[in-house]
Amino acid sequence: RGGPHAAVGVGGGGGGVSGLLGGIELSVQVLTTGSWPTPQEPQCTLHPALQGACDRYKDFYLSTHNGRRLAWQTNMGSADLRAVFGDGVKRELSVSTHQMCILLLFNHTDTLSYQDIAAATTIPTEDLRRSLQSLACVKGRNVLRKEPMSKEVHDDDVFAFNDKFTSKLIKVKIGTVSAARESEPEKRETRQRIEDDRKPQIEAAIVRIMKARRTLDHNGVVQEVTKQLSSRFIPQPADIKKHLENLIEREFIERDRNDRKLYIYLA
Repeated sequence: RGGPHAAVGVGGGGGGVSGLLGGIELSVQVLTTGSWPTPQEPQCTLHPALQGACDRYKDFYLSTHNGRRLAWQTNMGSADLRAVFGDGVKRELSVSTHQMCILLLFNHTDTLSYQDIAAATTIPTEDLRRSLQSLACVKGRNVLRKEPMSKEVHDDDVFAFNDKFTSKLIKVKIGTVSAARESEPEKRETRQRIEDDRKPQIEAAIVRIMKARRTLDHNGVVQEVTKQLSSRFIPQPADIKKHLENLIEREFIERDRNDRKLYIYLA
């Protein structure tokens, strides 16, 4: 697959000032897909200032990690924004990265249609609808107004900055409306993706252990593999056994002729 993949959550904020990142505080979590086996979502269109900060971080990361690629998981990120409403009070909004991308559009205009927001942010449809519901339809968190007003978001809706928004809180946390639960086919697909991501890690661990030990019994292999991979995930004994069989078929290891529970390194 061209080397390890990394999934990255983006969080932009306005607290401190960094000359290198254009005055944006950027906190990045980098995990391999084996540790964070989430579906790869399309990246939304970030605000140019934040995109520039992400590009600088990417250049820095890849300059110190050869052979890797970064896949920005913007759907996993969060952001802190400072906003001033009609009462003149400066508040800090704690939002998702998708919500941040939507709100920043209203720095330049008071009103936007659903279609305008969709085109400007390229947020996937279901995520965009949930983000807009959270910003416009939740009482006490409705920093946007929606016309016509309803609990659902439709393609012909129009959104406006809610200058009448008030809150007793200076820091306002805006959650995201929950997504529909995964269907059984989606769950199976997720499990299969996790298994595919973990397969090479389990097999590589087995080969490393057998190369170092030369011979080892089944329980010893399970214990050593679990120990090596425990910081990333806990492999199931049944999965380790399956990958041992794969390595036997590919002639990396073989079973002892007199003791079928004893493995011998070949490659």
